[in-house]
Amino acid sequence: MADSRPEIYVDADACPVREEVLRVAERHGLVVHLVSNRGFRTTDRPNVRNVLVSDRLDAADDWIAERIGPGDVAVTGDIPLAARCLERGARVLDHKGKPFTEQGIGMALAMRDLMSDLRAMGEVSGGGPGFTKQDRSRFLEALERAVRP
Repeated sequence: MADSRPEIYVDADACPVREEVLRVAERHGLVVHLVSNRGFRTTDRPNVRNVLVSDRLDAADDWIAERIGPGDVAVTGDIPLAARCLERGARVLDHKGKPFTEQGIGMALAMRDLMSDLRAMGEVSGGGPGFTKQDRSRFLEALERAVRP
């Protein structure tokens, strides 16, 4: 980070709040890194870095985790990536605005593993609840808080 302003790193492949991130970043004059291995419609905004990584498993996660620093903000639903970003001193939000914290990341990782095991055994199927307008609003509020000094 060249100055005291955070940069925002977005795990962009499955991110439902890309436009919200871009609006907040533009309002605060922050750099955004949209990191993807699938590619998506890019933007030519001067504060946005469109990063296309290989399709290797976890390539986007590795790119983000290697570059994010203290005070930066990560936006991801990927719990192992969230843990890696927290280790680097970053703030981390999921797509619904819920912050990942040092105190809670261990439990989040354990629940992720448990749910994965239950799905593998056929005990649980399907995803969680859908993404709502309230989720989008919560995310915007959380991101505004996260980027302020």
